[in-house]
Amino acid sequence: MPKSAKAKAEQHLPPPLPEPLAVPVTDSHTHLDMQDTTVEEALTKAAAVGVTRVVQIGCDVARARWAAKTAAEHEAVWAAVALHPNEAARIDGVEGAAALDAALAEIAELAGLHQVRALGETGLDYYRTGPEGTAAQQRSFRRHIALAKELDKTLVIHDRDAHDDVLRILREEGAPRRTVFHCYSGDVAMAELCAAEGYFMSFAGNVTFGSAQPLRDALAAAPPELLLVETDAPFLTPTPFRGRPNASYLIPVTLRAMAEVKGLSEEELSRHIAANTVRAFG
Repeated sequence: MPKSAKAKAEQHLPPPLPEPLAVPVTDSHTHLDMQDTTVEEALTKAAAVGVTRVVQIGCDVARARWAAKTAAEHEAVWAAVALHPNEAARIDGVEGAAALDAALAEIAELAGLHQVRALGETGLDYYRTGPEGTAAQQRSFRRHIALAKELDKTLVIHDRDAHDDVLRILREEGAPRRTVFHCYSGDVAMAELCAAEGYFMSFAGNVTFGSAQPLRDALAAAPPELLLVETDAPFLTPTPFRGRPNASYLIPVTLRAMAEVKGLSEEELSRHIAANTVRAFG
Protein backbone atom coordinates (compact mmCIF):
# COMPACT_ATOMS: atom_id res chain seq x y z
CA MET A 1 0.00 0.00 0.00
CA PRO A 2 1.40 3.47 -0.88
CA LYS A 3 2.62 5.41 2.16
CA SER A 4 -0.05 8.11 1.82
CA ALA A 5 -2.84 5.52 1.55
CA LYS A 6 -1.46 3.62 4.54
CA ALA A 7 -1.29 6.80 6.64
CA LYS A 8 -4.86 7.66 5.68
CA ALA A 9 -6.07 4.21 6.69
CA GLU A 10 -4.25 4.44 10.03
CA GLN A 11 -6.10 7.65 10.89
CA HIS A 12 -9.15 5.53 11.72
CA LEU A 13 -7.26 3.05 13.90
CA PRO A 14 -6.44 3.40 17.59
CA PRO A 15 -2.74 4.12 18.20
CA PRO A 16 -0.62 1.26 19.60
CA LEU A 17 0.02 0.90 23.31
CA PRO A 18 3.17 2.77 24.40
CA GLU A 19 5.86 1.40 26.69
CA PRO A 20 4.42 1.16 30.23
CA LEU A 21 5.29 3.71 32.88
CA ALA A 22 7.42 2.49 35.77
CA VAL A 23 5.43 4.60 38.25
CA PRO A 24 1.62 4.42 37.94
CA VAL A 25 -0.31 7.67 37.37
CA THR A 26 -3.88 8.89 36.88
CA ASP A 27 -5.48 10.39 33.80
CA SER A 28 -6.89 13.46 35.52
CA HIS A 29 -9.48 14.29 32.85
CA THR A 30 -11.17 11.98 30.35
CA HIS A 31 -14.54 11.41 28.70
CA LEU A 32 -15.07 7.65 28.56
CA ASP A 33 -18.65 8.18 27.45
CA MET A 34 -17.46 9.84 24.23
CA GLN A 35 -15.06 7.05 23.26
CA ASP A 36 -15.64 4.08 20.99
CA THR A 37 -14.92 1.48 23.65
CA THR A 38 -16.34 -0.08 26.78
CA VAL A 39 -15.32 1.23 30.18
CA GLU A 40 -13.76 -2.13 31.00
CA GLU A 41 -11.68 -2.19 27.83
CA ALA A 42 -10.52 1.39 28.35
CA LEU A 43 -9.48 0.73 31.94
CA THR A 44 -7.70 -2.53 31.03
CA LYS A 45 -5.64 -0.91 28.27
CA ALA A 46 -4.80 2.05 30.51
CA ALA A 47 -3.71 -0.18 33.39
CA ALA A 48 -1.49 -2.17 31.02
CA VAL A 49 0.70 0.93 30.51
CA GLY A 50 0.65 2.18 34.12
CA VAL A 51 -2.40 4.45 34.06
CA THR A 52 -4.26 2.92 36.97
CA ARG A 53 -7.03 5.45 37.52
CA VAL A 54 -9.05 7.96 35.48
CA VAL A 55 -11.13 10.98 36.41
CA GLN A 56 -14.32 10.75 34.37
CA ILE A 57 -15.85 14.13 33.56
CA GLY A 58 -19.60 14.65 33.27
CA CYS A 59 -20.23 17.99 31.60
CA ASP A 60 -24.02 18.09 31.36
CA VAL A 61 -26.72 16.59 33.58
CA ALA A 62 -27.04 13.30 31.70
CA ARG A 63 -23.28 12.80 31.41
CA ALA A 64 -22.85 13.77 35.06
CA ARG A 65 -25.31 11.05 36.08
CA TRP A 66 -23.36 8.58 33.93
CA ALA A 67 -20.04 9.67 35.45
CA ALA A 68 -21.31 9.18 39.00
CA LYS A 69 -22.79 5.77 38.14
CA THR A 70 -19.62 4.61 36.38
CA ALA A 71 -17.41 5.71 39.28
CA ALA A 72 -19.66 3.82 41.70
CA GLU A 73 -19.21 0.67 39.63
CA HIS A 74 -15.46 0.90 38.98
CA GLU A 75 -12.83 1.44 41.68
CA ALA A 76 -10.40 2.80 39.08
CA VAL A 77 -12.78 5.65 38.16
CA TRP A 78 -13.31 8.89 40.04
CA ALA A 79 -16.08 11.19 38.87
CA ALA A 80 -16.34 14.93 38.36
CA VAL A 81 -19.70 16.54 37.59
CA ALA A 82 -20.66 19.97 36.28
CA LEU A 83 -22.31 21.97 33.57
CA HIS A 84 -19.71 22.79 30.95
CA PRO A 85 -19.73 26.56 30.38
CA ASN A 86 -21.11 26.10 26.87
CA GLU A 87 -23.86 23.86 28.25
CA ALA A 88 -24.75 26.49 30.85
CA ALA A 89 -25.06 29.11 28.12
CA ARG A 90 -27.13 26.73 25.97
CA ILE A 91 -29.60 25.92 28.73
CA ASP A 92 -30.03 29.56 29.68
CA GLY A 93 -30.42 30.68 26.07
CA VAL A 94 -32.82 27.92 24.96
CA GLU A 95 -34.73 26.97 28.11
CA GLY A 96 -34.29 29.99 30.36
CA ALA A 97 -32.79 30.92 33.73
CA ALA A 98 -35.12 28.64 35.71
CA ALA A 99 -33.95 25.63 33.72
CA LEU A 100 -30.33 26.56 34.38
CA ASP A 101 -31.07 26.76 38.10
CA ALA A 102 -32.74 23.34 37.98
CA ALA A 103 -29.76 21.81 36.18
CA LEU A 104 -27.37 23.33 38.71
CA ALA A 105 -29.49 21.89 41.52
CA GLU A 106 -29.15 18.40 40.06
CA ILE A 107 -25.39 18.85 39.70
CA ALA A 108 -25.29 19.86 43.38
CA GLU A 109 -27.11 16.66 44.35
CA LEU A 110 -24.74 14.48 42.33
CA ALA A 111 -21.71 16.32 43.68
CA GLY A 112 -22.57 15.18 47.18
CA LEU A 113 -21.93 11.54 46.32
CA HIS A 114 -18.76 9.98 47.72
CA GLN A 115 -17.45 8.78 44.35
CA VAL A 116 -17.73 12.29 42.92
CA ARG A 117 -14.42 13.91 43.72
CA ALA A 118 -14.81 17.23 41.89
CA LEU A 119 -17.02 19.91 40.42
CA GLY A 120 -15.95 20.11 36.81
CA GLU A 121 -15.51 20.90 34.18
CA THR A 122 -16.86 24.38 34.82
CA GLY A 123 -15.49 27.79 33.96
CA LEU A 124 -15.67 30.07 30.94
CA ASP A 125 -15.42 29.49 27.21
CA TYR A 126 -15.43 32.60 25.05
CA TYR A 127 -14.32 30.66 21.96
CA ARG A 128 -17.51 28.71 21.23
CA THR A 129 -20.03 30.92 23.04
CA GLY A 130 -20.36 34.59 22.17
CA PRO A 131 -21.09 37.61 24.38
CA GLU A 132 -24.76 36.64 24.64
CA GLY A 133 -23.78 33.63 26.77
CA THR A 134 -21.25 35.34 29.04
CA ALA A 135 -23.63 36.15 31.89
CA ALA A 136 -24.99 32.60 32.10
CA GLN A 137 -21.49 31.11 32.00
CA GLN A 138 -20.29 33.40 34.76
CA ARG A 139 -23.35 32.72 36.93
CA SER A 140 -22.88 28.98 36.50
CA PHE A 141 -19.16 29.23 37.24
CA ARG A 142 -19.79 31.16 40.47
CA ARG A 143 -22.32 28.53 41.57
CA HIS A 144 -19.87 25.70 40.92
CA ILE A 145 -17.20 27.52 42.95
CA ALA A 146 -19.64 27.89 45.84
CA LEU A 147 -20.61 24.21 45.63
CA ALA A 148 -16.97 23.08 45.63
CA LYS A 149 -16.39 25.06 48.81
CA GLU A 150 -19.63 23.93 50.47
CA LEU A 151 -18.88 20.26 49.77
CA ASP A 152 -15.08 20.49 50.06
CA LYS A 153 -14.68 19.09 46.56
CA THR A 154 -12.06 19.94 43.96
CA LEU A 155 -12.89 22.56 41.32
CA VAL A 156 -11.92 21.62 37.74
CA ILE A 157 -11.77 24.63 35.43
CA HIS A 158 -12.35 24.82 31.69
CA ASP A 159 -10.75 28.09 30.54
CA ARG A 160 -10.78 28.91 26.85
CA ASP A 161 -10.00 32.43 25.69
CA ALA A 162 -11.16 33.68 29.09
CA HIS A 163 -8.08 33.80 31.32
CA ASP A 164 -8.64 37.25 32.81
CA ASP A 165 -12.29 36.65 33.72
CA VAL A 166 -11.61 33.18 35.12
CA LEU A 167 -8.88 34.51 37.40
CA ARG A 168 -10.98 37.54 38.36
CA ILE A 169 -13.99 35.43 39.36
CA LEU A 170 -11.78 33.08 41.38
CA ARG A 171 -10.45 36.11 43.25
CA GLU A 172 -13.91 37.56 43.80
CA GLU A 173 -15.48 34.31 44.98
CA GLY A 174 -12.45 32.87 46.74
CA ALA A 175 -11.09 29.67 45.23
CA PRO A 176 -11.79 26.27 46.81
CA ARG A 177 -8.96 24.55 48.67
CA ARG A 178 -8.17 22.46 45.58
CA THR A 179 -8.43 24.02 42.13
CA VAL A 180 -7.33 22.42 38.86
CA PHE A 181 -6.87 24.19 35.53
CA HIS A 182 -7.82 21.42 33.11
CA CYS A 183 -5.97 21.38 29.77
CA TYR A 184 -3.88 24.33 30.91
CA SER A 185 -3.77 26.93 28.14
CA GLY A 186 -2.23 30.02 29.71
CA ASP A 187 1.19 31.61 29.28
CA VAL A 188 4.22 31.76 31.55
CA ALA A 189 2.89 34.73 33.53
CA MET A 190 -0.37 32.91 34.21
CA ALA A 191 1.51 29.75 35.25
CA GLU A 192 3.44 31.81 37.76
CA LEU A 193 0.21 33.31 39.07
CA CYS A 194 -1.40 29.86 39.35
CA ALA A 195 1.66 28.59 41.18
CA ALA A 196 1.50 31.47 43.65
CA GLU A 197 -2.15 30.59 44.37
CA GLY A 198 -1.46 26.85 44.63
CA TYR A 199 -3.64 25.96 41.63
CA PHE A 200 -2.90 22.64 39.93
CA MET A 201 -2.11 22.80 36.22
CA SER A 202 -3.08 19.77 34.13
CA PHE A 203 -1.41 19.35 30.74
CA ALA A 204 -2.85 17.38 27.82
CA GLY A 205 -1.61 16.02 24.50
CA ASN A 206 -1.61 19.45 22.87
CA VAL A 207 1.62 20.22 24.75
CA THR A 208 3.30 17.95 22.17
CA PHE A 209 2.02 19.87 19.13
CA GLY A 210 4.60 21.66 17.02
CA SER A 211 2.78 24.97 17.38
CA ALA A 212 2.61 24.73 21.18
CA GLN A 213 5.94 26.26 22.21
CA PRO A 214 4.21 28.91 24.39
CA LEU A 215 2.46 26.07 26.22
CA ARG A 216 5.76 24.24 26.71
CA ASP A 217 7.25 27.48 28.06
CA ALA A 218 4.42 27.65 30.59
CA LEU A 219 5.00 24.01 31.53
CA ALA A 220 8.69 24.74 32.05
CA ALA A 221 7.72 27.52 34.49
CA ALA A 222 5.18 25.45 36.44
CA PRO A 223 6.38 23.78 39.68
CA PRO A 224 6.48 19.96 39.53
CA GLU A 225 4.44 19.92 42.76
CA LEU A 226 1.44 21.39 40.93
CA LEU A 227 1.48 19.36 37.71
CA LEU A 228 -1.13 16.86 36.55
CA VAL A 229 -1.43 14.97 33.27
CA GLU A 230 -4.59 14.26 31.28
CA THR A 231 -5.88 13.12 27.93
CA ASP A 232 -9.20 14.98 27.56
CA ALA A 233 -9.89 11.90 25.45
CA PRO A 234 -11.13 11.40 22.84
CA PHE A 235 -9.70 14.84 22.04
CA LEU A 236 -6.13 16.24 21.90
CA THR A 237 -4.30 13.07 20.89
CA PRO A 238 -0.56 13.64 21.36
CA THR A 239 2.01 13.70 18.58
CA PRO A 240 2.83 11.46 16.70
CA PHE A 241 -0.76 10.15 16.78
CA ARG A 242 -2.55 13.47 16.31
CA GLY A 243 -5.78 13.02 14.38
CA ARG A 244 -6.35 9.50 15.70
CA PRO A 245 -8.60 8.61 18.67
CA ASN A 246 -7.18 9.57 22.05
CA ALA A 247 -7.51 7.36 25.13
CA SER A 248 -6.12 7.11 28.65
CA TYR A 249 -3.53 4.52 27.58
CA LEU A 250 -1.71 7.30 25.67
CA ILE A 251 -0.91 9.20 28.88
CA PRO A 252 2.71 7.88 28.80
CA VAL A 253 3.29 9.68 25.48
CA THR A 254 2.27 13.04 26.94
CA LEU A 255 4.02 12.44 30.25
CA ARG A 256 7.32 11.63 28.57
CA ALA A 257 7.09 14.80 26.50
CA MET A 258 6.37 16.77 29.67
CA ALA A 259 9.36 15.21 31.44
CA GLU A 260 11.63 16.30 28.60
CA VAL A 261 10.37 19.89 28.86
CA LYS A 262 10.86 19.86 32.64
CA GLY A 263 14.32 18.31 32.48
CA LEU A 264 13.15 15.49 34.75
CA SER A 265 13.29 11.75 34.34
CA GLU A 266 10.07 9.98 33.51
CA GLU A 267 10.11 8.37 36.96
CA GLU A 268 10.64 11.69 38.77
CA LEU A 269 7.77 13.39 36.99
CA SER A 270 5.52 10.36 37.41
CA ARG A 271 6.11 10.37 41.16
CA HIS A 272 5.25 14.07 41.34
CA ILE A 273 2.11 13.57 39.29
CA ALA A 274 0.98 10.54 41.28
CA ALA A 275 1.34 12.45 44.56
CA ASN A 276 -0.24 15.60 43.12
CA THR A 277 -3.28 13.68 41.89
CA VAL A 278 -3.93 12.32 45.36
CA ARG A 279 -3.64 15.82 46.82
CA ALA A 280 -5.87 17.26 44.11
CA PHE A 281 -8.62 14.63 44.11
CA GLY A 282 -7.98 12.17 46.91
